[in-house]
Amino acid sequence: MNLLEPFLTEVGRRGERLALIEGGGAQASYADLAARSERLAGAWAAEGLGPGDRAMIALPVGIGLYAAIAALWRLGAVAVFPEPALGLSGLNRAVEIAKPKALISSGWFHLLRLLPAFWSTPLKLGLGEGAPWRGIYEAAPDHPGLISFTSGSTGRPKAVSRSHGFLAAQNACVADLLRAEEPSRDLVGFPVFVIANLMLGNASILPDWSPRRPELLAPERLAARIRATGAERALLPPVLCGKLAEGGGHPGLRAVFTGGGPVWPDILQAMAERLPGVEATAVYGSTEAEPIAHLRGAQIAPEDWAAMRSGGGLLAGGPVPQIRLRLEEGEILVTGDHVNQGYLGGEGEAETKIRRAGEIWHRTGDSGRLDDQGRLWLLGRRGGEAAGLKPFAVEAAARFWPGVTAAALVDLEGRAVLALAGDAEQAPLWRREAARLGPLEVRPLARIPVDRRHGSKTDLKALRRML
Repeated sequence: MNLLEPFLTEVGRRGERLALIEGGGAQASYADLAARSERLAGAWAAEGLGPGDRAMIALPVGIGLYAAIAALWRLGAVAVFPEPALGLSGLNRAVEIAKPKALISSGWFHLLRLLPAFWSTPLKLGLGEGAPWRGIYEAAPDHPGLISFTSGSTGRPKAVSRSHGFLAAQNACVADLLRAEEPSRDLVGFPVFVIANLMLGNASILPDWSPRRPELLAPERLAARIRATGAERALLPPVLCGKLAEGGGHPGLRAVFTGGGPVWPDILQAMAERLPGVEATAVYGSTEAEPIAHLRGAQIAPEDWAAMRSGGGLLAGGPVPQIRLRLEEGEILVTGDHVNQGYLGGEGEAETKIRRAGEIWHRTGDSGRLDDQGRLWLLGRRGGEAAGLKPFAVEAAARFWPGVTAAALVDLEGRAVLALAGDAEQAPLWRREAARLGPLEVRPLARIPVDRRHGSKTDLKALRRML
């Protein structure tokens, strides 16, 4: 059940329909992408790459990247993606765990071949093309297709291996969210979701900004990209949704999907007020289980807004039907066909996996609660409490206060400290509001540091150093 089969069987019907638009403007149809993958597969097979071989991918987000993934799956090989946000240490960690047979690179990424980590890698491959390889490897459901890595925010990065069966289940789940009545043109800020879009026949517009620092993207540039490409929908991290709302003028979208970090209620509220007619959907998940739950902005009732303002936490919506979710001591546990069962080398499984009645449940590390409608409310990371206060309960409420642009709760030597960025002249009001939530020490800051992955989560280590 090679994941490439749904794509290839539809190529003939889709033919010249647009598949990808690069940041620089280059385009590829479905037929173009399929043909290029054939020629890449032919070149790599001639070099000795075959079923089960792992290939580290060091390519920019563009047409070549997705042609390379398709070529690897034609051969039954495994695509390995290091986490770019982790830099050189993350790359070394990925090589250490995955032990790739090949490095696939282009442009200045060829310089990676000089790193000691790759000295013993047998094959150094580029995007040179060979005789077309029109076959497709008949993969068993458990045959690995892709290896990615966790962010390492709570420890050493772990390698998540996704089989073709796992990826098919995940794509089916994502398809329920992304499927449109007619083929859509989507600006996709999450590279992995381009794969799901290709299976659905949508056109994916790739970012023309650095994926490592999305928070630095100017709102005007984001809006201009949408208008210039005719994007109808967008899949973006929360930080860019905030920029959409402040960008000035309606970019012409009809829908936005966001996740990869907390989707704060003030962001959804700003989008509803400033981008009328745009349906916003917040998706909750993790590297090991994506998606877990989702919430459409229009589904948030007045009483839900009131609960988030008063410390009730962050509403994530109903769990997707393909997943089973339970709470144990307040922690969110999930299982299902698109929930990762373990890690390469087994590192981290003792802490994150629970075996019960022949099933493996994944511990997300997030705390939450279920309301009487069965909807999930997020309360923040387990262990992130301060003076008994839950992080998201405090942070979601604080982001509604006048002048606040970002909020983060931390425990400093037993004290609950609420760091707030924004208009510091409002600090007296912030302290009065904070007193209603609990014993909080308010610290105004010029900025609150964020993660390098999506620019949407607080970098707690950096914040503690600042405080």
